[in-house]
Amino acid sequence: MNQMVPPKFGVGAPLRRKEDEALVTGKGIYTADYMPEGCLHGYVLRSAMAHAKISLENVDEIRAMDGVHLVLTGADLADMTMPTRARPKQIDGSDFPLPPQPVLCADEVRYVGDAIAFVVADDLNAARSAAEMLEVDYDPLDVVVGIENALAPDAPKVWPDFDSNVAFTYGQGDQSKTEEAFAKAEKVVSIDVVNNRIVANYMELRGCVAEFKSESSRFKLTVGTQGGHGMRDVICSILGIEESRLQVLTPEVGGGFGTKMFCYREYPLTMLAAEKTGKPVRWAGDRMDHFVTDAHGRDNLSHAELALDGEGKILGMKVHVKAAMGAYLHQFGPFIPFVGTSMTSGLYDIPAIFAKVEGIYMNTVPTDAFRGAGRPEAAYLIERLIDKAGEETGLGPIEIRKRNFVAPDQLPYTTQTGRMYDTGEFSGHLERALEVADWAGFKVRQEASAANGKYRGIGICSYIEACAFPGSEEATLELDGEGSLTLLIGTQTNGQGHATAYSQVVAEQFGISIENVQVIQGDTDRVAKGGGTGGSRSIPIGLPSVRGASVALVKKVKELAAERLEAGPEDLELEDGVIRVVGTDRQVTLAEIAAGAGQTLVAKDEVKQGEATYPNGSHICELEVDPDTGDVAIQNYVIVDDFGVTVNPLLLAGQVHGGAVSAISQALCEHTVYDEDGQLLTASLLDYQMIRAGDLPDIHFETRNVPSTTNAMGIKGAGEAGTIGGCASVMNALQMALKDGAGVSDVIDMPATPLRVWEAIQAAR
Repeated sequence: MNQMVPPKFGVGAPLRRKEDEALVTGKGIYTADYMPEGCLHGYVLRSAMAHAKISLENVDEIRAMDGVHLVLTGADLADMTMPTRARPKQIDGSDFPLPPQPVLCADEVRYVGDAIAFVVADDLNAARSAAEMLEVDYDPLDVVVGIENALAPDAPKVWPDFDSNVAFTYGQGDQSKTEEAFAKAEKVVSIDVVNNRIVANYMELRGCVAEFKSESSRFKLTVGTQGGHGMRDVICSILGIEESRLQVLTPEVGGGFGTKMFCYREYPLTMLAAEKTGKPVRWAGDRMDHFVTDAHGRDNLSHAELALDGEGKILGMKVHVKAAMGAYLHQFGPFIPFVGTSMTSGLYDIPAIFAKVEGIYMNTVPTDAFRGAGRPEAAYLIERLIDKAGEETGLGPIEIRKRNFVAPDQLPYTTQTGRMYDTGEFSGHLERALEVADWAGFKVRQEASAANGKYRGIGICSYIEACAFPGSEEATLELDGEGSLTLLIGTQTNGQGHATAYSQVVAEQFGISIENVQVIQGDTDRVAKGGGTGGSRSIPIGLPSVRGASVALVKKVKELAAERLEAGPEDLELEDGVIRVVGTDRQVTLAEIAAGAGQTLVAKDEVKQGEATYPNGSHICELEVDPDTGDVAIQNYVIVDDFGVTVNPLLLAGQVHGGAVSAISQALCEHTVYDEDGQLLTASLLDYQMIRAGDLPDIHFETRNVPSTTNAMGIKGAGEAGTIGGCASVMNALQMALKDGAGVSDVIDMPATPLRVWEAIQAAR
């Protein structure tokens, strides 16, 4: 449960982020702020058509233009391709084919935004002007957009050499066991849902600066990432160079959400250009680039069925997910629906499951991990389905959940897809959320809304996710001759507050303020190795190693101090940078110990974790619908989560609020629309709507923690949880409002825009 009296500096203390002063006063240094002397500028010419054979007619003419230093085309890069790093086995045990994604397209483009040429000039305007003067001869080919369209028997093929637009077929669970369960069912409940395509829209757009030193034959790439070591390894594999030849520097990063984890074409292109020109080369994307090149998220069509006995107990579950992959298989794209369906049973004791996933090619931007990466899709599907089961059995949304939750005495519990839930009290956080949301008083509020001509609904999502996947993160803590502490670690902050959280643990061991700890990330030369940030891994995986390194360095310091103070290490205390013999005035400072050592004192630790962690919780959303306009207004939002251990309540609340708002935005307004020719109609913030602060109520958030047994500090992770629990609570509430208010019985899909809601009301009338 929650700590009632948190410590001053350590785990549990509600400290404000020490990073924020620089960021909110404009002193943060981002990639776009870096402009080395003599820097040239690159511009990518992108395809204006979704599918076509291409040829370039006047490349030599453009190369000869004043101010142009380099023009790279597909012909110059031979077979240089972008990698697909995730390749689970198909349902039959086979490997699926991997079509090539060229760094630059030589003869065929497959989506609007596909890269054709890279032009480097004295400044950005010159590079853009020269690129736009390149004459591209397009020979149009048939285009396919939309999952169902791509699966039609006569659909144009994105890859004509393949049998169809199905990229792969996965299976999880036991199909025969599931069929047996369905044969015994008293009732079968089914649902079809859309999980709409999302564009990340982080605040800081992508960019990079590449430099090449001929004397050392080394590259330096300054780029916003979610982990420089992984980025380095992928880029080196593309270029065919040793990893020791590339230093990746990541300054401040203005949001990542999974999408900055990946290597994009501009990174190897700028490096090649820097080597060829002998000068630094900079590429800076704009918002249009983001919409038509950065990996999109979600985009699933899902069908699911529950088999139930006469008491409303679940006997089995079938799932069929059709997941859009886009024109190419992106870096981790094929893995996202696989990990998602591994969580398809949610919090429920389901004895038989079979989940099938098909990845689908189409002429669009490729998809990949976006905040939650498969787990929000899984939670949305099971929580919409469980609500429908509650309705059709007459048990209602609360009883159907409680009747089927995995019970505490069943933990640890291994699901039919191989996930091992270690700890939790699932009915406990639902009960608390119901209490805070005043579920019992809802009918009174619904009647009051009806008297005002509005429809009111309330909805639940009780979720579980897998994060902090098995692995480790090395932490190195240094005490220099001045008595300063520096932590080096290979995770990468994207705004989460790593420097504060890590410093809390170091400060707790040394008895100092967090301001006295420097945290170094984002430099592959200085930090030996690192797993980066993604899947809520940084704090659960990184913090135990930080604690271990801190404990080890304190031990070293006390041993040195014990010799100097002629006392046993066990007789010493460390506080405010001073080591003293307990109960005496004999003391020595950290700086004096460090100076006397004659060298920087160093301690390392790398705590390995063998199983994922499983955060879980309940979201309850209450909303009101205006039937005349279709407008949806959220009136109340309650979150009660189990994160195992809270490291910093303020950081935690920020993560949860941000994730929940992302989910609400997806549920109500974010809509990525392609026309039949493959043109992205929502390619700017003029056309792509996102939720605004004024559209949201205060979000009530609290924890009901049960420590993890798989994590060394009991932490479960929280970076994606708000996103995972959000969509279903909103849409379940909306479904109730429309059914009770207007008799709408058909499932309404995300995004529930005012027009869609209004049309559903009119159709029901």
